[in-house]
Amino acid sequence: MSTGPRDTAPRDTAPRDTGPLEWCTLPGLSDYAQTLRAMEDRVAQIAAGRAPEAIWLLEHPPLYTAGTSARPQDLTDPDRFPVFNAGRGGQYTYHGPGQRVAYAMLDLNRRGRDVRCFVHQMEDWVIATLDQFGIRGERRAGRVGVWVVRPDKPPAPDGTPREDKIAAIGIKLRRWVSFHGVSINVEPDLDHFDGIIPCGIRDHGVTSLVDLGLPVTLEDVDLALQHTFQQVFGNTPPDQP
Repeated sequence: MSTGPRDTAPRDTAPRDTGPLEWCTLPGLSDYAQTLRAMEDRVAQIAAGRAPEAIWLLEHPPLYTAGTSARPQDLTDPDRFPVFNAGRGGQYTYHGPGQRVAYAMLDLNRRGRDVRCFVHQMEDWVIATLDQFGIRGERRAGRVGVWVVRPDKPPAPDGTPREDKIAAIGIKLRRWVSFHGVSINVEPDLDHFDGIIPCGIRDHGVTSLVDLGLPVTLEDVDLALQHTFQQVFGNTPPDQP
C-alpha cells in the first residue's frame, strides 16, 4: 500500500515507552497458511493484552499472495506456484527463499491510531534498512513498495531512468493491531516474479540486494532491521544471542 510521495529520509523519532517487543527468527521455510493463522492468533492476544508485540523474521516456500486489490489478469501463470488470499492491502506479491519477510504485529492503540503515519513508518523502516547497505530506497507516487534507480540499465522509452522494486509493503489492522508487514529481496530467484504483475505495476522490474552486487545475507538484513526499527519506531531491540 502507498500513501503518496514523501521525503525518503528515515524519521528521527524519539523513543517511547511501548513495552516489550518480541523478536523471533523462524528457521527453514514457513508454511504460509499456518503462519497466517499464527499471526491472527497473536494479533488477538496482543489486542486482549495477553501477549507483547512481535516481529517475526522468516522465509516462505515459493508462492504468490493476493491482496484485497488484486486483479485476476495480474496473475499471469496461476499454475506456477500456490496462490493464497492474504487479506492484506495491495495486489499480487511473490514470496520465496532468499527473501526476508518481516511480519510486524504492533499495537497502534499504544502507538497512535494513525494509519497513514504507520504506513509511513513501515516505509521508513525499509528505506533505513537498505541505507545500512548503501542502497537508496525511494517511494514513488502511484507505485507500491520501495524502489531503487538503475542507472546501469538503459533508460525507459520516455528517457527516464529505469527503476526496480526491491521491497514490498502490505499491512492489515484488526482492533488497531497490525499484521503482515514487509518483504525485502535479498537473494530470491527473480525469475519467480514472472508469474505475476507484482503489485499491478507493468512498466518496471524487480531487483535484490545481491542482484545489485552486494554480498548480503539474510542474517545481515535481520541485524539491520532490528537496528533501524529502534531508529524509526523508538523501540530498543533485544540483545543478540
